[in-house]
Amino acid sequence: MANADLGNQTSITEFILLGFGNLQELHFVLFLLFLVIYIATMVGNILIVVLVVADQHLHTPMYFFLGNLSCLETCYTSTILPRVLASLLTGDRTISVSGCITQFYFFGSLAATESYLLAIMSYDRYLAICNPLHYAALMNSKCCLQLMAGSWISAFLANCLVIFLASQLTFSGCWISGFLPCTIMMVFMSQLIFCGPKEMDHFFCDFTPMLKLSCSDTSLVTLVLYIFSFLDAVSPFLLTLTSYVCIISTILRIPSTTGRQKAFSTCSSHLIIVALFYGTIMIVYMLPKSNTLRALNKVFSVIYTVLTPLANPLIYSLRNREVKEALRNAVRKCMALIKNSE
Repeated sequence: MANADLGNQTSITEFILLGFGNLQELHFVLFLLFLVIYIATMVGNILIVVLVVADQHLHTPMYFFLGNLSCLETCYTSTILPRVLASLLTGDRTISVSGCITQFYFFGSLAATESYLLAIMSYDRYLAICNPLHYAALMNSKCCLQLMAGSWISAFLANCLVIFLASQLTFSGCWISGFLPCTIMMVFMSQLIFCGPKEMDHFFCDFTPMLKLSCSDTSLVTLVLYIFSFLDAVSPFLLTLTSYVCIISTILRIPSTTGRQKAFSTCSSHLIIVALFYGTIMIVYMLPKSNTLRALNKVFSVIYTVLTPLANPLIYSLRNREVKEALRNAVRKCMALIKNSE
């Protein structure tokens, strides 16, 4: 019966992302602002990856994870900002249903991967500070590679399952694709049916705004969303929180002030990134969905999707002595090469 009702309704093939539509006179200014942020984010994070790979002093587990975080941030911001920039420049705010689903899949998967990676980085700092004698043995190269592979694979598989279950809302023939690879699943996802309206009051394809446009019962997929949100966000957050409780309690037991400052300096940059990432996400998804708070919700969405990837290289380059020294060495080598070429 539900499928028959869906078939009698007019399906839509694209959404309109309203974005910052109420700020028409500022669109060019916003375009320039987001363009500068995007370029700075890409350059900063790619620079950190290059430094971690090129400088022998940064070949440690902490900087291995930092390099992966920077690589992740370049992908994370690229799922959203290029589409926002194109919309602000051309005024075209439409996006196909399949394109919207694809954007949400990669955005959700990369956000989940970042949650896992931040938890891994906090565990690395926990071992370094609370168990320094066994740190090298526990956090060896094999362990680092396994942790990184696990964070990427688990996040993408989990979000693939969420996408599959979400597809059951409107496309009954899609159940077969649950047994096929995720790439084939995305082909089926392009055949999703939405009944309208097509306006989405956001600047990117997030799950809740998309769900509001479905004309089916969304109780099942909402339940699945809560389950995977716990696995992909709450669980890593609790692991991160537990690690820092142990770290702080260990630091407070260090007798000398110099020792406490030195121990805290090794994890302060990561702690700032964690607070910025989880703090804004909690505000965005826990605020009441009222009209008065909708604009504020967009502001905090900009912070965790656009500004957090930019903050990563800035915080680590400004607060981390080893990264600053590696950058100085790289600049010296570049200057020497330029002089020799002349």
